[in-house]
Amino acid sequence: MRKISKIIIHCSATPEGKDFTVQQIRQWHTTPKPKGNGWRDIGYHFVIYRDGSVHPGRPVEQIGAHTSGHNANSIGVCYIGGCAPDGKIPKDTRTPAQRAALIRLVAELLRQYPAATVHGHNEFAAKACPSFNVQKEPELCGR
Repeated sequence: MRKISKIIIHCSATPEGKDFTVQQIRQWHTTPKPKGNGWRDIGYHFVIYRDGSVHPGRPVEQIGAHTSGHNANSIGVCYIGGCAPDGKIPKDTRTPAQRAALIRLVAELLRQYPAATVHGHNEFAAKACPSFNVQKEPELCGR
């Protein structure tokens, strides 16, 4: 098993109020460039749907493809949403069910990997993702 030192939170950068699935994200990630990323699988290890259900993506045992330079020792968690209805403006679109599921999932991951720290993708890249400040949510960071 990989040594996990970070749990990194992402958004799918999709419009508020619209549902997307692991399979759709997998398709985006595996479609060859220039239309997709050209990866071998979905980049995230977990995806949280708008209804709060948590779905597996890439197996945790495998290195993800979600945060350049930090994939080897991290787990990527993505919630569906992250943009205003126009699909362009970053916005924290987490539903109450997604917020609760994210807190539960991260708590479970921190139990499994007690040395891990929790971060937003925006801490490692010039992006708005996950469209909120993870460090300002102590219930997510295990504090």
